[in-house]
Amino acid sequence: MAEMEKTTEEIENKLKLLEEKIGEVKRRLPAHSVKPPIMMELLELEDRRDVLLKIIGKLKPAER
Repeated sequence: MAEMEKTTEEIENKLKLLEEKIGEVKRRLPAHSVKPPIMMELLELEDRRDVLLKIIGKLKPAER
């Protein structure tokens, strides 16, 4: 069980880093005329975040 806690903690750390990157990209977004590369980066980061949230959701019930 300690191994699973470690895995969950590692995933949560990755999630935190992704959230920080998402915030950074959002701050770079101009108010008008959003450039496609910035939007693509944001969407990719959000997709990766969603995957990690699903993994955490599956691991958390198993810990109980």
